[in-house]
Amino acid sequence: MNVIIYCRVSTTKDTQETSLARQEEELLHLARMKDMNVVEVIREKASGYDLERIGVLQLLELLKQNQAEAVLIQDETRIGRGNAKIAILHCILKENGKIYTIAHNGELQLSDSDSMVLQIVSMVEEYQRKLHNVKIKRGMQKAVQKGFRPEKNLKNQGNINGRERIEVPIEEIVKLRQNNLTFAEIAATLRGFGYKISKATVNRRYNEYIDDIEQMDNESS
Repeated sequence: MNVIIYCRVSTTKDTQETSLARQEEELLHLARMKDMNVVEVIREKASGYDLERIGVLQLLELLKQNQAEAVLIQDETRIGRGNAKIAILHCILKENGKIYTIAHNGELQLSDSDSMVLQIVSMVEEYQRKLHNVKIKRGMQKAVQKGFRPEKNLKNQGNINGRERIEVPIEEIVKLRQNNLTFAEIAATLRGFGYKISKATVNRRYNEYIDDIEQMDNESS
């Protein structure tokens, strides 16, 4: 099993170097005992309440890229404290990562309260995903009711290769805007047809189009 060793202390004082070194040594010993292959050792000096940690982001990226299957820590407080701990644990578990600790001499055993909170977080995330899909569906239905015909107007319908569509259909953005759809609804509608586009991008491209039209009118007058 490929694993990541994560060591953390809460301050940047030089005296904490001893603690980091001890954590690393003990975790390397745990890895040898469990016959694990250490692919990365991350040492970090940061508050456990801080989510914006370079080491944590690196850890999650390695899990996402399937370069490691588990994380080794001294105890769960090394991952984080308070809400930050729950958020990071959720992200690790979401990537199907396992967590091993020295405190448990093996896989982390979550407390009943932490398990309950993580279940609630997962449920909320799932409902958010469903709600997002409902909004996309509503946007598409509203667009079609106002005369939008994706089978005629959008390119690459029937692209069975699943390639990303990088073009932005400005003509359709203009039509949908003229039919009183909001930028958010337009973005949701286009995403439903495979365009990776945000509300901000729709807004920017539409305004660029309007500016170009106004400039052309000024030049011709």
